Amino acid sequence: MNRINPQKLQLSKWTATQPCNREKHFLVTELYRDDEGQVLEIELQAVLTGRNQRLPWQVLKDDSTWRQGWK
Repeated sequence: MNRINPQKLQLSKWTATQPCNREKHFLVTELYRDDEGQVLEIELQAVLTGRNQRLPWQVLKDDSTWRQGWK
């Protein structure tokens, strides 16, 4: 399990362990917070295609799906 501080996810780099549509490397471009400042969701942007997807930040904890950094 990846250890993550959700406050420091902005502009972090991630690699998908099972790429789809040749999209392997991603960048966290946006943090979505609640009224109290807690991070609820992130926006991941695929480096190759520029496609954005909005996900709960907790999905990045799963090391069978995501690796921190571009590898």
